[in-house]
Amino acid sequence: MARSPKTSLSEDARKRIDGARVARLATSSRRGEPHVVPLCFARSGRRIYFVVDEKPKRTRTGLRRLRNIAENPRVAFLVDFYDEDWDRLAYVLVRGRAAPVREAREWRRAVALLRRRYPQYRRMPLEFSRNPVVRIEVEKVHTWSAGGPKTGEAPRARARARRGEKESLPRSRRRRTAKTVEPKPP
Repeated sequence: MARSPKTSLSEDARKRIDGARVARLATSSRRGEPHVVPLCFARSGRRIYFVVDEKPKRTRTGLRRLRNIAENPRVAFLVDFYDEDWDRLAYVLVRGRAAPVREAREWRRAVALLRRRYPQYRRMPLEFSRNPVVRIEVEKVHTWSAGGPKTGEAPRARARARRGEKESLPRSRRRRTAKTVEPKPP
């Protein structure tokens, strides 16, 4: 297992985040009541943006995620990758502070990023006064991959790799060299 808690986004974390189509946002009220929602997002450097779009909702500005962020700006943002081959499981967990974007210029840049990623947003009328954009400032990053160290791997693993040494794992954790592949149904 590769674990790498960091304060910056490694190349591997950036690629995994940018390659994901949906993420999960976890917020918490002032009293610590958790709330998790899936969302579309765009990343720019160490900032992650999402918009309260026009998909059906009871309210735009009274959403629980927005109320929670107003009460407690600390959030968790997760992209995960599931595969039936559990050697390919991975996730990136970002912890940061969220805040509504108040400046129209930054709002337009964030919406442009979102529209580049999601064609649905190109057809959706989004307005500064009606559709809040939220910015998450990345503070901590934790990556995990079942397949072993990747970019951002632990220093000892990098040193072993430079020396050409194999990782010493218990037999139960070693990667299989042969797989049985079942044909997919037509």
